[in-house]
Amino acid sequence: MFELAMPWWEFALRGTICYVGLLLLLRFTGKRSFGELAPFDIVVLIIVGGLLRPAVTGNDHSLLGPFISIVAILALDKILGKLAATFPLVDRVLEGRSVVLAQHGQLRTDVLKRHSISLGALERELRSHELRDVAETDEVRLEANGRVTILKKA
Repeated sequence: MFELAMPWWEFALRGTICYVGLLLLLRFTGKRSFGELAPFDIVVLIIVGGLLRPAVTGNDHSLLGPFISIVAILALDKILGKLAATFPLVDRVLEGRSVVLAQHGQLRTDVLKRHSISLGALERELRSHELRDVAETDEVRLEANGRVTILKKA
């Protein structure tokens, strides 16, 4: 039950590598992935989690092995959070930058396409802010965390 199939440090290393690898993959898939989770996104996350399990724990079936990996992942997450709060460059690399989707009522369709945001999704976002058209906005921005912020015209 508590006998490990490999050294404790290998669990920590496997967990760390999987965390960093998945973080990079998700970072490169785009901001929209984090902003609003559709059923498709939830299914993808569940499948990814299931597929990563053997990469983290190997052939280990003990109770202790997964907890060692979890501690390593949580510790790395905490360290990266502190580094991001201290160093703007680390924050920018981990979180990314916000991008302008529309400015002064003019839609930037090239930016929408680059970030895989459909016109329908943007229109839903406008309606959630009680706006009917992008012309009523001063600025629409896709934030680094995937949320859309809208500044209305004065």
